[in-house]
Amino acid sequence: MKKLGQHFLKNKSALRFITESLEVSADETVIEIGPGHGELTDFLVTTPAIKIIAIEKDENLYGAFLREFQKDDRVTAACGDALKILPVVIQNFELKKQHYKIAGNIPYYITGHLFRILSELEHKPERCLFTIQKEVAERICSAPPRMNRLAASVQFWANAKMIKTLPASDFSPPPKVSSAIISLETIPDINFDAASYYAAVRGIFAQPRKTLLNNLSKATGLKGEIVAKKLSAISIIPNHRPQDLSVCDITVIAKTFF
Repeated sequence: MKKLGQHFLKNKSALRFITESLEVSADETVIEIGPGHGELTDFLVTTPAIKIIAIEKDENLYGAFLREFQKDDRVTAACGDALKILPVVIQNFELKKQHYKIAGNIPYYITGHLFRILSELEHKPERCLFTIQKEVAERICSAPPRMNRLAASVQFWANAKMIKTLPASDFSPPPKVSSAIISLETIPDINFDAASYYAAVRGIFAQPRKTLLNNLSKATGLKGEIVAKKLSAISIIPNHRPQDLSVCDITVIAKTFF
C-alpha cells in the first residue's frame, strides 16, 4: 500500500545494486531514510558489523520495521520526519565523529528540501545514494549549458552522478514517473564560504531566462556598467545566461560580488 507518497522498491537486483554502490564497509553507519518494509535494509544487513539507523515517518511502517529487525542489534529506528530530525539523529549518534553514508527511496516532493538540509549539515555524509524522480536526477547532474539552481546548489558540496534508471515495474505500487538512482559523493575540505556561494546562486538564478548582467545588477544593486566591468575582469561574459555557468564560475562570481 502506498504511504505518504511512497512507492516501495521491490526489484531485488536494483536493491542489491544500491547496496553494492553504497560501498559500505564493516563498522560504518548507514542512515536509511524511509525504510518502508525493510526492502533495502535486508540487503544492507548482509554487510558484517554495519550499523543502520532507519528514519521512518509512517507510524505503522515504523512499528512493523521494529518488529522485523528487533533481534538485530545493529539496526536502530527513529519515528519521525527526516526533514526535521535528520540533523538531530546525526548529533545524537555522534556521527560527526565518524564516516557515515545515507541511502533512501525519496518521494519526489521532498527531494529539494532534503538536499537543502544536507547542504547545511556541518558534517556531511561521505556518500549518499538516493532513488528519486529521473527528471530531478537529470537536473541535479546538469552541466553548462543546462545548469540550473538545484544543480548549482548540490554540486557545490557533492559530485553528482546518475548511476541507474529504474522502470515503474520495479516499484509497488508503480509510480507514474520514471525513477533513477543518484550518487552524491561529498567534496571534502571546501575552502570557500558557503553563505556567499548560495547568495550568488540565489541572485544568478533569480530569473533564469535573463542575462547574468541583469540578474547580478538586481541582486547587488550595482549599475549595469559596473557589473559588466567586474564580470569582464574575471573572464565571464556579461550577456551569458545562468545556464551557461559552471560551479567554478559561480564561485568566482561569489568572491567578486558577494
